[in-house]
Amino acid sequence: MKKALLIASFVAMAATGVAQAAGDAAAGKAKATAVCAACHGADGNSGVNPLWPKLAGQHPKYIKKQLHDFKAGKRKDGTMAPMAAPLSDEDMENLAAYFSSQTRTIGEAAKDKVAQGEKLYRAGGSNGAPACSGCHGPAGGGNALANFPSLSGQSAAYVAKQLKDFRSGARSNDMNGMMAGVAAKLTDAEIEAVAQYVQGLH
Repeated sequence: MKKALLIASFVAMAATGVAQAAGDAAAGKAKATAVCAACHGADGNSGVNPLWPKLAGQHPKYIKKQLHDFKAGKRKDGTMAPMAAPLSDEDMENLAAYFSSQTRTIGEAAKDKVAQGEKLYRAGGSNGAPACSGCHGPAGGGNALANFPSLSGQSAAYVAKQLKDFRSGARSNDMNGMMAGVAAKLTDAEIEAVAQYVQGLH
């Protein structure tokens, strides 16, 4: 009976893409206030600079991986590397627990980009780029178990920069080069359109 319940719970989690954060959200809030809030906002919604990502509502596993990658030099960023360097595994767990528990604000897509962006997101590009929704979900919620990030409401400027960085090789910490392969098939105009669409997606 217990085994059946465990299997049922795992299947339910897989179906919804939900993962629970293992860290202490209260401790994460204290650390975020001291270290992260100046750039990412107290609640993780990064209102100051659109090139800084919204962390609110992001999957905890994804947040932890990015922090580990910044610390290890697998993901390059002159601002984030020194911020991640002193963080312990426990700090990362706690920050992930806090930010993942926050509600992400949704932006508004540029109206002239919506049609093209939606087509790219849901059906892929004419050059063979796959649909974003295949990994990131129809509403942009991502897939926590596969460690595909939530994109819903993410800043268009940040999304566009990441796609261009994957395309150029400036960012290379994606699983098996998946995002590099996708971005290589997108033009600048397509990147801008899908980034705008994501900004208003929910």
